[in-house]
Order: sequence, then structure tokens, then C-alpha cells
Amino acid sequence: MTSSADSALLDDFLAFTLEGGRPAVNAGTAPSGVRWTWQGEGMLLLEPAQAPTHSVLASAGIHGDETAPVEMLSPLVADIANGRAPLAARMLVILGNIGAMRAGDRYLDDDLNRLFSGRHALFETSREAPRAVELERAALSFFAGVAHPKWHIDMHTAIRASVFEQFALLPHTGAPLARAMFDWLRDARLQAVLLHREKGHTFTHFTAQEAGALACTLELGKVRPFGQNDLGRFAASDAALRRLIAGEAKQEHAPLRVFTVVAQIDKQSEHFVLNVASDVPNFTAFGAGTELARDGDYRYRVSHDEERIVFPNPKVKPGLRAGLMVVDTTDSTLASLD
Repeated sequence: MTSSADSALLDDFLAFTLEGGRPAVNAGTAPSGVRWTWQGEGMLLLEPAQAPTHSVLASAGIHGDETAPVEMLSPLVADIANGRAPLAARMLVILGNIGAMRAGDRYLDDDLNRLFSGRHALFETSREAPRAVELERAALSFFAGVAHPKWHIDMHTAIRASVFEQFALLPHTGAPLARAMFDWLRDARLQAVLLHREKGHTFTHFTAQEAGALACTLELGKVRPFGQNDLGRFAASDAALRRLIAGEAKQEHAPLRVFTVVAQIDKQSEHFVLNVASDVPNFTAFGAGTELARDGDYRYRVSHDEERIVFPNPKVKPGLRAGLMVVDTTDSTLASLD
């Protein structure tokens, strides 16, 4: 059983992690009968007493200043341990960039969510690179040899406000889109989903590509410091995640808009100019011919009748994405699902 000294790990996983705690033993059984295994800083494996029906990796804090999902996951761990949240799945809970979380920053040296799928090897001096390696290994170990359904829910909050306050991004691997994922996103009351058309270096792309997981990145609102989040705003996503790990039937599905990436605006140099005001929300629409960015001889002009911009950020380092351009593909995408 879990000792009183180690109960802090389960009762407040966030505080335990931020304080740099280490359990006296690395494994035990919670009062609910769930088996737990501490797999390193910010990584906790939870396994039901009965044979699991599926595996769910739930991650948050990949960006250290995106605190709401972290504050949502920690009570979930406590509820699983105490029997208030049923667990039918194997579950790996990951708190990502702990150093940046302690500092209250997005990252310390480099954006952790751009270092997966081996890209960390290009950043030998980055404090984020070793963490990317750890998370890759943890995810591959968790999903290794698993024959039942595999899920990865990676939870974030956005720097800007958004026309659609809560939305999801699905990585591109070339595999067909899964109806099960869209059903879960509707169950979580997500308002929109963004489909990538190219492979990337995010955590969810890594787990989808390398482990075959049904993976999504959730954007659940706006960046705020610890203690300043209204977690009630994320109740639908929290409830949907709890139903997913419990293996419970989904509730009535909400409408969902689907957008597909048609272009990426990259910052090439420090001369980069993004013609988008700092208070323009994600998914703001621009008409054909609008010049949105320039960088030396490079220009980005809207080529469709309407394109919407997502994640506009001129402050990124040169070589990184400064914005995504998307178009509405709701009807064609939903009609294509198996």
C-alpha cells in the first residue's frame, strides 16, 4: 500500500513535482486499488486492478506557462487514487517542462514542443533537449507492445484569445482520420479542430507517428499563472477525459468546426514583420490578397477567398513558425470519416 509519506505524490501530484519530491519507494497501491509507479520527475503510471481495456497518455505543461491543464490533471490523479474517478485504462500522466513551470516561463532555452521526433539532437546545449529525450522514451515504453487502443491527450492553453476559445490540433502522419477521435473531441465540447498537412516535431506528432496513438493537442483557453485559472471553464474537457479513462459511453456530441492548414508563416530573420496586431484572436479571418507577413524579399499574401490565422507570434526565434493559415473544411472532413 501507499505510505503516508508517499501519499503527497498522489494527493497533490503538481505540488509534489514542483517541490522536486521523490517517493520513498517507486511503486505502490493506492486506496482505490489502482497500482501506481513513479517513473521520474513529473511522470506517473497508473494501472487498474483489472485488465486494462485501453491506454491513455495524458500530458500537460509542455509549455511551462500553460498552467490550467496542469491544475486539471493533478486533482484527477488524486481522484483516481481515492476511487472518485474510475480507471479502466492504463494511464501515464506527464507534466512536461517542469523547469519552465517553476520559473513561470514558456520554456527555459527552447520550445519543448518543437524538439520531438529527434529534433532535440540539434540543440545539445538546450535545457529542454534532455527532457524531450525523457518524454520520448517514456511514451514509447508506455505504448510498447500494446494491442488495445492507444490515446494521447496533450493539453495546452494559447497565448492569445481565440474566436473558438477551445480547439484541438491533430498531427499529420498520413493515416486516415479516426472517427473515434472526432467523437471524443465533440464529447469534450471542443469548438474547432485544426488538421495539419505536414509532419511536425510536437509531442503528439511523435506519439502518433512512432507509437500509432490517437493523438491530439488541446488548446483550452488562455495562458494564465498558477492559481489564476477558472477551471470551471474546462469542465467539459475534464469530464470527457474522465469518461475516456473510465471506458464510459460518450455523451451527446456538440457541433465541431474543422479547419485545414494551407500555409505556414515562418520567421526567417530578425527583420520579420507580421502585420497582425497583438490583440488579434486566433482564427481571425483575412480576405484574398491581404499581406500578412514580410521578411526581406519574402511576402505572405492570402491566396484563398478567406484564410484564418492561428498562433500568430512574431516573437519566436528565426527558423520557427510565426503563424498558421487555415481554411474551413468542415463538410468534406466529416463526410470522409469511416
